[in-house]
Amino acid sequence: MDIQQERKRLLDTDGRDDDPSGLISEQDAYLSKVSNSKLYLATLASVLGPLSFGFVLGYSSPAIPELAGSTDPRLRLNPVQASWFGSVVTLGAAAGGLLTGWIVDKAGRKLTLMFCSLPFVFGFTVIIAAQDVWMLYAGRVLTGLASGGASLVVPLYISEMAHERVRGMLGSCVQLMVVLGIMGVYLAGLFMDWRWLAVCAAVPPTLLIAFMCFMPETPRFLLSQGKRREAEEALRFLRGPHAAVEWECVRIEDACNQQGSSFHVSDLKDAGVYKPLVIGVLLMVFQQMSGINAVMFYAQNIFEEAHFKESDLASVMVGAVQVFFTGVAALIMDKAGRKVLLVISGMAMVISTAAFGLYFYMMSRSSSPEEHHASMAWLALSSMVVFITGFALGWGPIPWLVMSEIFPVKVRGFASAVCVLTNWGMAFIVTKNFQDMMTLLTRAGTFWLFSCMCLLSVVFTITVVPETKGRTLEQIEANFRGTAGP
Repeated sequence: MDIQQERKRLLDTDGRDDDPSGLISEQDAYLSKVSNSKLYLATLASVLGPLSFGFVLGYSSPAIPELAGSTDPRLRLNPVQASWFGSVVTLGAAAGGLLTGWIVDKAGRKLTLMFCSLPFVFGFTVIIAAQDVWMLYAGRVLTGLASGGASLVVPLYISEMAHERVRGMLGSCVQLMVVLGIMGVYLAGLFMDWRWLAVCAAVPPTLLIAFMCFMPETPRFLLSQGKRREAEEALRFLRGPHAAVEWECVRIEDACNQQGSSFHVSDLKDAGVYKPLVIGVLLMVFQQMSGINAVMFYAQNIFEEAHFKESDLASVMVGAVQVFFTGVAALIMDKAGRKVLLVISGMAMVISTAAFGLYFYMMSRSSSPEEHHASMAWLALSSMVVFITGFALGWGPIPWLVMSEIFPVKVRGFASAVCVLTNWGMAFIVTKNFQDMMTLLTRAGTFWLFSCMCLLSVVFTITVVPETKGRTLEQIEANFRGTAGP
């Protein structure tokens, strides 16, 4: 149906006009006919990748204690080996992000997602069959490689499929599935040994490869390759039979034609490229410098150092809180907006890390830490819960969501790879050196450093980060180029 006719029909049917200008926009008329059922199905298939990624991140927590006490000397991990077993994933992920950034613009989003799921399966298979420590390392590197790829391509795939009314919610599902994976492996670790955990972790990526065979490539990638007919077919699958997909197809095609078909280094001089790239990189730096990976990887150790007796229970509680509030963030993302949630999230982390630092400081000054702990244990627990709540509401899901929204199509693979490399590089630095930081700066000083970084992230959000809620990817791109309409 013609968009102008549809607009008139909506006005006549409603008997009123909610638009102050007296017209319902073409965008609203189009979206009123969209069906989201198959879009949700494609999203569900793709987020099996982040679920696998969560299994990888959480796997070291139950596996390391078991491997450290292994009766097989070939598999027994000493403290240094255990540290590498936990952190080597980040090196694989950094390499995976770089490799995927190149492949995603050549092979497309769908095929890249299927390819990067293979190392998940191979990596966990190597761990299952491990006969020595080096096989354990190899399996962790392979699963890290896949994690880096999934953390890049899944947000891109979802953002390029979704329309602006649900893009925030669907994009937030990436982080939701990551924390579900972490929580799932924590719980499964209570009942399974490390080999059976690896068997279970290999199931989601296997299902992803099978399900993605029936899902479409993203319309934006197809149009950037000049495949108009395939792009319209993909849009009909994603938007349902009643939407006038030709209108959306033309809008995306015009944007692709304006920016050209391929990326060149000289494009970095373009404000529409370097501005979002700087924002994307700094979002990843601030996310990791909040201390989240140190907190999650060493949650149990942190509570033990804080003399919290039920450290196992505390770690599970941290995972449950993160899952719940990441789900809340997904539900409110398209209503509250990205900037508001980032500011609220940042302030919660400023307060909680400062309070945790205060707790450690008071413990260090106490003449009898054990006695002092009895009256101050609530501060350690509440600080951790507030931190995880704050992170889950904003700085967990939003940097990945914004990364998938702000880059032009032709540089999306390269720019996303730079952001993923930054994220995982910072994750490695923080997690590998966290214990050294605690020794050098003291426990209190380390958490106060994280608090200062969280405060800087709030200032950065208020002054630099754009609001992308309710805007099409093409409108966001035009805003960076300085050609946005009113």
